[in-house]
Parts: sequence; structure tokens; C-alpha cells
Amino acid sequence: MSLCFSKGLGAPAGAVLAGHREFISEAWRVRKLLEVTLHRDHDNARRFAEGIHALDVPLCSVNLAAVETNIVMVSVQEPWPSPAELCDRLRAVSEEEVAETGQAVSVLLLPWSAHTVRAVWHRDVSARDTELARSKLEFVARKCQEELALGLLPTSPGTRGA
Repeated sequence: MSLCFSKGLGAPAGAVLAGHREFISEAWRVRKLLEVTLHRDHDNARRFAEGIHALDVPLCSVNLAAVETNIVMVSVQEPWPSPAELCDRLRAVSEEEVAETGQAVSVLLLPWSAHTVRAVWHRDVSARDTELARSKLEFVARKCQEELALGLLPTSPGTRGA
């Protein structure tokens, strides 16, 4: 019987493995692969958050200091769109988007609260996918700003709920 103590991104609170040497070796190999994946996912999440921060649009913002994992919480500013509306726009692909950007990109985010959407990176999301998601958010933000400037609000400011 062997014991292995481990701590890191794959086991931030620590872990103890017990079993035969072969079991420990395989578990350690899998943990190292997971740690590499988690680092890559965090890097992509960080890249996305930095891209949003660099956009400097009034529609949304990110607290860069809070991006410690593969999750990015994006704050959505009043008066529009709501997090659910923003998620719908990021998921949809319009002819205008394809004509303007040459890309058909659908981004799946989760409305998290009355003022926040949640983005999560999975191991199959590449750096290129991350850049496409950032570009899509930039496109949607610009369109929302244009609609806001034209007074095309779907709801009046302050009525989206808590």
C-alpha cells in the first residue's frame, strides 16, 4: 500500500491517495493532465476577461483580480440589455454579424444574477475560440450601444428587476 499527498489546481484543498503503486502512478498521471488542462482553461478565461477589460465599453465590465479559475463573471450595466438578453444576443447569429465579421459565432453564457453573466471555460475551448467569443461580445456590445443611442430600449431603465 502506498500513500500520496497532493496539492495544486487539481486539488486546491489537498488530497490523499491510497492504493497500490500502479494506482497511485496512474492517478498522479491523470492529476498532472488535469492540472495542465486547468491552467490552459484559466489562461483562456483570463485572456477573455482581459479582452473585455480592454474593450472599455459601458455595457459590461470584468474584475480582473477576481479571475482565478476557468470562470469569468461579467457585470452587465444598466439600462440594457439584461443578462438574459445579453446571453440571447451572444447565442444568436445574425446575417448582419456574418456580413460584417465574416464569422458565425454563437457564445453560450449563463445569466447569473440581475447584473451578471457567467462564462466557463472547458477543456475543449481553444485560445482561438476564446478570441472569437471576445470578438462576438465586442460586436454585440457595439450593436447594443447603437440601439441604446437610438432609444431602442426593450424595457425602461431600472425595470429589469433585482
